[in-house]
Amino acid sequence: MPVTFKACYTVRPMETTWCGRVPLSEWDQTGKVTHVPIIYFYRPQQNWLSPHSTIASTLKDSLSRVLVPFYPLAGRLHWISNGRLELDCNAMGVQFAEAESSSSLEDLGDFSPSSEYHYLVPTVDYALPIHEWPLLLVQLTRFKCGGISIGITLSHAVVDGPSAMHFMCEWARNARGEPLQTVPFHDKQVLRAGEPPSVPLTKICHVHTEFDHPPGQTENTEERRKETTMVILKLSKTQVETLRKRANESWHRPRNGCGYYSRYESVAGHIWRSACKARGHKEDQPTTLTVIVDSRCHMQPPLPEGYFGNATLDTVASGLAGDLVSKPLGYASSRIREAIERVTDEYLRSGIEFLKNQEDLRRFHQDLHASRSEEEPFYGNPNLAVVSWLTLPIYGIDFGWGNEVYMGPATHDFDGDFVLLPGPDGDGSLLVALGLQVVHMDAFKKHFYEHIV
Repeated sequence: MPVTFKACYTVRPMETTWCGRVPLSEWDQTGKVTHVPIIYFYRPQQNWLSPHSTIASTLKDSLSRVLVPFYPLAGRLHWISNGRLELDCNAMGVQFAEAESSSSLEDLGDFSPSSEYHYLVPTVDYALPIHEWPLLLVQLTRFKCGGISIGITLSHAVVDGPSAMHFMCEWARNARGEPLQTVPFHDKQVLRAGEPPSVPLTKICHVHTEFDHPPGQTENTEERRKETTMVILKLSKTQVETLRKRANESWHRPRNGCGYYSRYESVAGHIWRSACKARGHKEDQPTTLTVIVDSRCHMQPPLPEGYFGNATLDTVASGLAGDLVSKPLGYASSRIREAIERVTDEYLRSGIEFLKNQEDLRRFHQDLHASRSEEEPFYGNPNLAVVSWLTLPIYGIDFGWGNEVYMGPATHDFDGDFVLLPGPDGDGSLLVALGLQVVHMDAFKKHFYEHIV
């Protein structure tokens, strides 16, 4: 896709904001600490609130205004020691680029993910020192048909999914001339950021397998070299209900909490079983499914409304491929439910203590220090992670010219990474964005739709 860059700006907060360095929480500094890209597409409307010629200025001006309450995004990260980071709130600003494409939105068809998206989202030069990386980068691309795309790249060391969508919703409201709805809460002391451990590692009462290296295969070196690809698969409301009914009728129902397996537990279990079949695992192959749990409501007391930062914790469901494939869907869902129920207030605080007791956090960075050598853990085959965006306000991001025609992850092609999204029409359907090795993709689609089409 031909894309021509027209301009690049630094957008800073419109007003003076608080400046200074703040420690990040332990959850900000583990897992993915680089950037995550998302993309929105908009078709031209005859009665756009903003004339087409002023779209860029509308976005830049509203971005400058919304960076006042969301001032951490205008800062920069700094290494302190032992793989730990802190945030310098210095109002250095965010990057905003304008580009044009000779293609039209029709050329993108149904907006299925493709390598073309790499031209539509801003990239970060990770060869630069970390204190030179913008935490937020935006790219506005105009198409010859009059449509536009807005590619956003956000630092995962500063925001998780709920915080990212909080920012996007408020930015769009600001562009429409509406007031701030939910004030972001920036005090990371509620997660004891920067404090020393309060108990030694030997006194921590929970075993935190989510921080262990995932199970691998004898040929892990070859696995990490295999080409991956990304697709989006759709499940209708009827198919979702079929899977949920099958999970609940095929295995013992949960004893605690909700007495039925949720749509997430049912669909994620189906994905897990389908991946095991597609990958052709031996019966005794250990495999894990990572579930990302939002701690905001699991902690006691709950985190303040609008908490801005990372408040999600990985929890791991594990099993043998042979059991997952031979036993009914409800068994896989039960393993996922057990992992989710493990996450209590005590477990969350224990996880923070576990990380505070670590001499060096570098081994918990899944992306920044990974050299992809034999010594580095490989989180793909035979494992997977299923992230839920089902409850996030990902749709209806209206900057003044109507809702998007498509929204999704811009690139998500790491082997075993899955994202569940609600169908855009609100009809109960689900979208599954997945990255998988090319050699397994066709088999995965076959098993995924088997008996539910």
